[in-house]
Amino acid sequence: MKIAVVGATGLVGTKMLEVLAERNFPVTELIPVASEKSAGKEIEFKGKKWKVVTAETAIAMKPEIALFSAGGSTSLEWAPKFAEAGITVIDNSSAWRMDPTKKLVVPEVNGDALTKEDKIIANPNCSTIQMVVALNPLHKKYKINRIVVSTYQSVTGTGKKAVDQLMNERNNVKGEMAYAYTIDMNAIPHIDVFLDNGYTKEEMKMVNETKKIMRDDSIRVTATTVRIPVMGGHSESVNVEFENEFDLNELRAVLESAPGVKVVDDVKNLQYPMPLIHASNKDDVFVGRIRRDETQPKTVNMWIVSDNLRKGAATNAVQIAELLMGG
Repeated sequence: MKIAVVGATGLVGTKMLEVLAERNFPVTELIPVASEKSAGKEIEFKGKKWKVVTAETAIAMKPEIALFSAGGSTSLEWAPKFAEAGITVIDNSSAWRMDPTKKLVVPEVNGDALTKEDKIIANPNCSTIQMVVALNPLHKKYKINRIVVSTYQSVTGTGKKAVDQLMNERNNVKGEMAYAYTIDMNAIPHIDVFLDNGYTKEEMKMVNETKKIMRDDSIRVTATTVRIPVMGGHSESVNVEFENEFDLNELRAVLESAPGVKVVDDVKNLQYPMPLIHASNKDDVFVGRIRRDETQPKTVNMWIVSDNLRKGAATNAVQIAELLMGG
């Protein structure tokens, strides 16, 4: 099984290699791919060293699957070339997510949509993935009418430059800025670019991707996405209004038996999900602070936390690869 990882030297690419190794994905030959300037460097994977190659070389090496995590423009340029060569691409950028001809997949939610014919498969936005993993089982049971979500997103979602900015600020070191403002001891209500409607691209990704993954255009979603000085995962405050009435204990039981979900919700003992304590380096989506919205009927509030580099990116991509292999 030849596997290419495009963007192998980046934060998510590195995490993909980690996840492939941990989950014992049957890689017989690893093809790490990066830009021209990284070609020739070596990457260690499962105790062996593999040479970094360019995308062109990788196509000639004919991997079965290529995991892409090298940004939208790289994906737009190279994913079709890999696909034309018969290689299945699982792409972590936003390039193909809303393309009506491409599947946008979270295995726990709509993995059944995949077929062998799908040559470019989109991995959703990190903040969308964790939300739909938690909400899809509730949608099946009670039918969701509307979601109001506010996110508290880790700097790792921006990349290495943002992690460096935060650590530099902590240590009082001048350095390159990933954000327009200081991130340490701050909260920046701005992720991705602003659109004409006053929302950011990240907010609209959550709106549009949720409908596509959950296969229901009637779900109304409104989002505010915020960057905070945290590492270890994204957190979300989610308010969900249902079509049908629910019993809170039953709703909690639905979440407890949902694939990929861990309920951490015992406020008497101060148990609630946190990125550093629960989500960091884990693949689960953690849900807590589950309580009825007392201002309107059939509505629940909850807090959803997950590691954005793992379930929000690398693990989800590897799980798609496992599905393709019939795993």
